[in-house]
Amino acid sequence: MTEPSLFRRTAAELADSIASGEVSAVEVAQAHVERIAAVDDAETGVHAFLHVDAERALATAAEVDAKRAAGERLGPLAGVPLALKDVVTTADMPTTAGSKILEGWQPPYDATITRKMREAGIVILGKTNMDEFAMGSSTENSAFGPTRNPWDLSRIPGGSGGGSSAALASFEAPLAIGTDTGGSIRQPAAVTGTVGIKPTYGGVSRYGLIACASSLDQAGPCARTVLDAALLHQVIAGHDPLDSTSIDQPVPDVVAAAMRGADGDLAGLRVGVVKELGGEGYQAGVEARFTEAVEVLGKLGAEVVEVSCPHFVYALPAYYLILPSEVSSNLARFDAMRFGLRIGDDGARSAEEVMNLTRGAGFGAETKRRIILGTYALSSGYYDAYYGQAQKVRTLVSRDFDVAFEQVDVLVSPTAPTTAFPIGEKVDDPLAMYKNDLCTIPSNLAGNASASFPCGLAGEDGLPVGLHVMAPVLADDRLYRVGAALEQALVSEWGGPLLNKVPEPAGS
Repeated sequence: MTEPSLFRRTAAELADSIASGEVSAVEVAQAHVERIAAVDDAETGVHAFLHVDAERALATAAEVDAKRAAGERLGPLAGVPLALKDVVTTADMPTTAGSKILEGWQPPYDATITRKMREAGIVILGKTNMDEFAMGSSTENSAFGPTRNPWDLSRIPGGSGGGSSAALASFEAPLAIGTDTGGSIRQPAAVTGTVGIKPTYGGVSRYGLIACASSLDQAGPCARTVLDAALLHQVIAGHDPLDSTSIDQPVPDVVAAAMRGADGDLAGLRVGVVKELGGEGYQAGVEARFTEAVEVLGKLGAEVVEVSCPHFVYALPAYYLILPSEVSSNLARFDAMRFGLRIGDDGARSAEEVMNLTRGAGFGAETKRRIILGTYALSSGYYDAYYGQAQKVRTLVSRDFDVAFEQVDVLVSPTAPTTAFPIGEKVDDPLAMYKNDLCTIPSNLAGNASASFPCGLAGEDGLPVGLHVMAPVLADDRLYRVGAALEQALVSEWGGPLLNKVPEPAGS
């Protein structure tokens, strides 16, 4: 049995301990494998993981130890474990995107970010649960059952990347990868008390991500601390010629920005509170913690002003035309002919019949809903009225950001209007579910960088609240400066990390 406290250390602490020889990478990996076994039961526990490859994780950790013993120079996160969202391809593990239509499918190649993490010596523990094809805000749309929030197992962990955020909050992994199409990194981070970063669109390669909406999807780092997220961001970011949307420009020094922010000095930084993201429909406890977090930023030297972004109120309806339209195109590849599930192929049925049977059985209700919406929006006679108009709104949202960033360095809002809601409460009300992304969607439409940082617990239910920080395109470092400064101030106030307050999940 390994030292139990190992799984409660930060990624930076683990990296230092491994590098100094205090512990081995194998001991660290074993501690996390044991933690997953203790708390991640699919029926009664957190259920953050869909697939755990303990044998391969331990083998990777042993390779790190051997390289270090041989005197090789290793990356700053070598030997540190990570949970990988199951929408990112892995040649040695299944990649299902949370869908029955890909159950058991093992890709023939690694995504670029998977390759980069392997080269950095990061130990991939397994693949985490998610809403099917990243469509959802609760991880209830997974074909393999819901993930549960470690703060309260009757509540959702956010979505679509609830598995990654829950793995962090339950101390099953110190690092995770998520993807964010309309808030799927940031909203789960907010409701689990963790850190989630949506990098600038094109700042991290999308090669090897199973596409939901190609103009919106972005992979990013998830962690329990701001510095840990920065260290992972530094590993996965950068230009990739395999991704046509990848930006060929230097990556901002996010680690230096996190360290600078940890000094607690925000003098000279201008912070804009978005007028349109708050008020009616926002939980009182969420608004209270948000207001207090903004006051902390002011005490640290930031200049706080109110900023209006008038077209943000139209972002949600525009998004739910653009996203389904791209979904209907991207998911056409799952045709039962090339890979994945195949139903009714008995030789007597036509290819069209097999395709219909397979899609009917393989896609869940929310995925079907969005495919139908998108196909309708792109159909002849409706394209200009729906999809075309939505793209015009997208332009107006981007212009709002441009105008705002002429006045301030970053924008802030709550990350989500409410804390984590009970599992099943909104599953039959798509519109109520969609409203969870009110604050996060504008950044996906515009492509700018944004993040969620823990800012306390709501008074009504004692559940985590997130501060949403938005920065200009390729100014990802500003997120880390603000997040680290807030983290240092609040950890001092709380007497330690917020996640120290999370109860032990059942079965641990």
